[in-house]
Amino acid sequence: MPWKAVSPIEIYKLLPRTNCKKCGEENCMAFAVRLVNMETKLEKCTPLLEESKYNQNYEKLREILNPPVKEIEIRSDKRVVKIGGEYVMHRHELTYINPTPIAIDVDDTMSKEELIRRIDIAENFKYDYIGRSLTLDLIAVRSVSNDPEKFRKTVGFVASNTSFPLVLCSLNPRIIEAGLSAIPDGRPLVYALTKDNWQRIIELAKKYGVPVTIFSPGDLDTLVSLAKTALDNGVNDIALDPGTFVGRKGLGYTLNAFTMLRWKACNDDYKLAGFPLVGTPITAWKTVEGDSQTKMWWETVTAAMLIIRYADLLIMHSIEGWSLLPLVMLRFNIYTDPRKPVSVEPGLRIIGNPGELSPVMITGNFALTYYIVSGDIEAGKIDCYLLVVDTEGIAVECAVPGRKLLPENVAELLKSSGVEEKVKHRILIIPGKAARLAGDIEDATGWKVLVGPLDSKDIPKFIGEKWTPQIIEELSRS
Repeated sequence: MPWKAVSPIEIYKLLPRTNCKKCGEENCMAFAVRLVNMETKLEKCTPLLEESKYNQNYEKLREILNPPVKEIEIRSDKRVVKIGGEYVMHRHELTYINPTPIAIDVDDTMSKEELIRRIDIAENFKYDYIGRSLTLDLIAVRSVSNDPEKFRKTVGFVASNTSFPLVLCSLNPRIIEAGLSAIPDGRPLVYALTKDNWQRIIELAKKYGVPVTIFSPGDLDTLVSLAKTALDNGVNDIALDPGTFVGRKGLGYTLNAFTMLRWKACNDDYKLAGFPLVGTPITAWKTVEGDSQTKMWWETVTAAMLIIRYADLLIMHSIEGWSLLPLVMLRFNIYTDPRKPVSVEPGLRIIGNPGELSPVMITGNFALTYYIVSGDIEAGKIDCYLLVVDTEGIAVECAVPGRKLLPENVAELLKSSGVEEKVKHRILIIPGKAARLAGDIEDATGWKVLVGPLDSKDIPKFIGEKWTPQIIEELSRS
């Protein structure tokens, strides 16, 4: 049966119901609601963990809240990356939980200089996008030499020069063991367990307490059979790789395989498919004919399709910006919560070097609105104070009729922001799309309201024409 959301009442009945506030919520019902909405973790209810009388309730709650796709942690001594933990196939049914981590590969034949170069590029990759920093997540260390000692040294060198968790890539158990021995702290992901090495890899997974990826390209029956074998032998933290076939002939199978596995987990409650899915667009570099640009293009296209089609982790070789930037932006958009508009913190923003007679403007806290408005102000080289009003992340044109941009909120922000002490005038510029609120805002704030342009791109022209000493004086006297 497909996963269905549980009632907050059902969760509440199993909580301590003491309203102790140790979880950070006002009461147990509020905590239950946040649990159902996947906005908090069960472990924040410390009485469930600390008091033996709640043991059975805790186990029941874990079972109820357990996602169809198991969540796995990959750790270094500095960072934790979570993969899986998903509840639904389609984002609009709830939300996607853990954005697909992207791992950049290095291998044990690279020089120390090349290793450092690729690590630095991966760690320093950052793009600020509507108030969020988009970054990469992991380093995948591949064994190309098939030399255990060489791999051990490479893994040790990489681990000491990155804060990222690692993925150790080899089908040779001796190589994997050498790599694991080089990481005293952390929890890397082993890639991969196959039908040929499963016994030894299971032993290593249990010995070192690490998660493993099961790899069975083109054969889903063997993939789930190996998953059952691993579970039966005490290895519970598993990821699945059904094979990433790149190019016109193989991409169809790849997308179908990922989709079938996720469908079986979410809609058919098939436990052997309920694990994170690992995609390897990096295979484009071996299977696609042509120059490096062609290979990189296919790798990027495949990665983008797999982000949409349920991949919980990607291993890539490309480090060029034109390849990675669209992927992290796509990932951000797919994994934003559809129930919550993307917003910025309300409050005062100081743009440029404003003074006592600089304009004071307002806008809403929908992220896209804020960054467009502030960007147009900065582009026009306008020194001003910009008040970002809490509109619950809704754009101004919707916030006005929806009563999310309220005059009393504007008045409160004017006082709490301290802008009244920063300027001599009492003139507020509001968006043209909020013109109908001009009189109400004047009544609520005591400030004179100047209605700005409908489009923020016209703000520089508006300020040039309307924000003159004469107009300021006239408005101040009226």
